Amino acid sequence: MQNRNEFYQDLKWRGVIETSSIPEEELQKLLNGESFPFYIGYDPTSKSLQLGNLFAVITMKRFQNVGHKPVVVVGGATGMIGDPSGKSAERNLLNETTLAENLNGQKKQLEALLDFNCGDHSAIILNNFDWMKNFSFIEFLRDVGKRFRLSEMLAKDSVKSRLNSEAGISFTEFTYQMLQAYDFRILSKEYGVKAQLGGADQWGNITAGIDLTRKMDGKEVFGIVIPLVTDSNGNKFGKSESGTAIYLDPEMTSPYQMYQFLLNTDDQSVVKYLKFFTFLSKEQINELEMKTQSEPHLRLAQKALATEIVQLVHGEKGLESASKATSIFFGEKIENLNDQNLISIFRDVPSIEISKNELDGGIPLLDLLAKTPIYTSKGDARRSVEQKGFYLNNHQVTDFNLILNSSHKASESYIILRKGKKNYCVLKLI
Repeated sequence: MQNRNEFYQDLKWRGVIETSSIPEEELQKLLNGESFPFYIGYDPTSKSLQLGNLFAVITMKRFQNVGHKPVVVVGGATGMIGDPSGKSAERNLLNETTLAENLNGQKKQLEALLDFNCGDHSAIILNNFDWMKNFSFIEFLRDVGKRFRLSEMLAKDSVKSRLNSEAGISFTEFTYQMLQAYDFRILSKEYGVKAQLGGADQWGNITAGIDLTRKMDGKEVFGIVIPLVTDSNGNKFGKSESGTAIYLDPEMTSPYQMYQFLLNTDDQSVVKYLKFFTFLSKEQINELEMKTQSEPHLRLAQKALATEIVQLVHGEKGLESASKATSIFFGEKIENLNDQNLISIFRDVPSIEISKNELDGGIPLLDLLAKTPIYTSKGDARRSVEQKGFYLNNHQVTDFNLILNSSHKASESYIILRKGKKNYCVLKLI
């Protein structure tokens, strides 16, 4: 277990704490003091958490590493409603079957990232549907609704921004803050939870929970806001240039794709991400920061970031897979890969299709290469082969009379063609 006496100072250095509902001196005393339960909530809008969600999970892990107890609330109830915070339009409501699938997927990921067997500070996962399912509408209005003032609810930023938009806000989403506030109250009463952590877009929901807990039980709880993670252009962290989310589920985003995404982090953001997402020490991160300034071409900080996160999420095997895939993309011979692994490496590479029957009958190499986008003609292809600039599955080929057949497959359904160092084309067999 890490030293709790300097926990607050470490969080401040990393930039993990943006603001709190209590004074800084009191917050420091609490974080560096006796162990306490705290919570973060997730609504199961997908069967996998995204890389953007990982910051909150790692923050929970930091708290756990010094002896505080993580309580993860998955929103089986609130997921049916939809949180308006940070949203420009109302979300599609999910049915119970989809919610259950998403909950199971996220639980598995959380169980792999947090420690659920470490004594008094073991993490626990709760579903707010368990305490909301038998709560009648009349009871909710009587016990919870009467403690909310409309003027205060309308003043929340998440509500105001939607009221002034074309999309507006439904009564369903408007009441979301009441449900989340009740979560905080139940967690405080039944599980001794003292604090809620969340992004800046959750501040209104957090303060609603603090107020409700005080009004219903006379108990004081507090909230901590962690930063919303963005890149140097202000875009939310965790999405590729095409807008595709980077998921923690290896079936949705391969370890290689995650590794490459992190490897492409810009120099302006990489040190911030190292502080947020890794458990590297202050000395290690400061050294990487200096290397970024003195030897930016080596991208040592980016490599450290990619290595640390992929290993944390996917383990040693995932990191090994990502490293191997990276080596393949940069020229290592392609051997012993299946379709899924291969296409995850070359998913953004131009491709053409041919029938398996045609390949079984044999195809002259130059005839095939002339059909690909990496060569303009058979003559262009022949010159490339003669000049030792063509590679088949990253094996150099110098015989332009080669006849391709099924023995040249890189995997069950693919052959990889390469011109020069990194000009690839995928041949898909159908």
